[in-house]
Amino acid sequence: MAAILAELVAIPTENPPGRNYRACADALENRVREFGIECERVDTADLNKDGRESPVCLLAGYGRGTETLYFHGHYDVVAAQTPQQFRPLRKEHYVFGRGSCDMKGGIVAMLYAILALKECGAELNGRIGLTLVPNEETGGEGGSAWLGRQGILGRSGIGMLLAEPTSGVVWNANRGAISLRVRVFGKSAHVGLQHQGENAFERMHRVVERLHELKREVEQRFTNFNVGAEQAHNSILMLGGQSGGGANFNVVPEQCWFTIDRRINPEEDLSEEKSKMIAVLESCKREGIPLEWEVLQEGPFSACREDDALGEALARSVRAVTGEAPRFEMCPGLLEIRFYTALGVPAYAYGPGLLSVAHGPNEYVDLRKVIDCATIYALTAMDMLKR
Repeated sequence: MAAILAELVAIPTENPPGRNYRACADALENRVREFGIECERVDTADLNKDGRESPVCLLAGYGRGTETLYFHGHYDVVAAQTPQQFRPLRKEHYVFGRGSCDMKGGIVAMLYAILALKECGAELNGRIGLTLVPNEETGGEGGSAWLGRQGILGRSGIGMLLAEPTSGVVWNANRGAISLRVRVFGKSAHVGLQHQGENAFERMHRVVERLHELKREVEQRFTNFNVGAEQAHNSILMLGGQSGGGANFNVVPEQCWFTIDRRINPEEDLSEEKSKMIAVLESCKREGIPLEWEVLQEGPFSACREDDALGEALARSVRAVTGEAPRFEMCPGLLEIRFYTALGVPAYAYGPGLLSVAHGPNEYVDLRKVIDCATIYALTAMDMLKR
C-alpha cells in the first residue's frame, strides 16, 4: 500500500493547471488491472486548445448485479509549495508528500478494500463501482460534473463513499460555494506622469470596500448543522485569497485582480447569494469603475441523513474497526457527494488523513489510518450488498 501511494504521490497532478493526468490515470489503471479488477477508461474531451492533456476518468468495478455501491476518489491535487513535495518520504507509519492526504491515500484504501473482498471471495448481492476522477480541486468540470451530464455517474447507485481526509468524522453534508475572479482596469502611465494614468489598484480597493460591507452582513448568519470544533458556524465570504496586478513599482497599474470565495450555509440560497455579490459588482460598474468577473467554481449545498441505510452501515463499520461511533458533521467546503445526492444517491465522505494538513507544506497520511479505512470500506460494502 505504501509503495502504490508513493508511486501516485510522485506524479505531480497539480490542478490548476491540470497536468500529468494521463500519467496518473495510466498508473492507476495498471494497478487496478493487476488486481484483476475490470476497468474502463474515459477521456472526457480531446486535447485542450491550450495544449494541456484532456481529463481522464477511470470506472472500475467488482461484483455482479445492478445495485452498485460507489467508491469515489479524485487524483488531482492542489499546487505544491515546493517541488520536493512530489518526492514521497516515508517515516515509520507516515507517508509525506503532496496528495498523500488529499486524497491519494484514500484512493489506495479503496483499491485495497476491493482487493480484500476479492481475495476473501466475498459474495456480494451487487457490485462495487470505483470512480476515479480529475478536476475536483477546481469544481469537477471534466470529471464528476462531466460524467453526470453524460448519465454515467452513479448509475444504479445505492450509495457512495468518498475518501476525503475527514479527520475521523463522517461528512454527510457540505456548504455550497461560489468563487469569482474580479479584474479591475485602469490606464498605464509612468509614476512621474501618474496624473495621466488611471490607477487600477486604487479602483480595486473601492470595489473591495463595497464587498466588505456585504462580508459583514453575510458573516452574521449561522448554520444549525454540526460543524467541527475548529470551524465556525458563520457563513463565509473571503476576499483576496489570490490577488495580483501591475507591471512595476514605478508604473501606474493598468489592471489588478482578486478572488472572492463565498461559502454558503445550508439555510441560505445559492442563487440569491450569488446575485447579491454580482449586484455589488454591477453597482461599481455603474459608478464608473471598469471591471469584469469570471466564475471559478459554483456548487450547491448537499446533505444526507445520518439514519440512511448507508450512513448507519458506515457508522457500524467505523465502530467495529476503531471502537468508537463516528460523529456526523458538515464539511467546511464543497464535496463531490453533491453530484450523487443530486441524482438521489446517498453519499458520505470518510477517509484517512487530517483536513488540517491537506493542502499544506507538510502534507502526510498515517498508513495505519489508510489500513483502517480500507477495512471500513470493505465492511460497509459487505453490509450494504448482503446476499
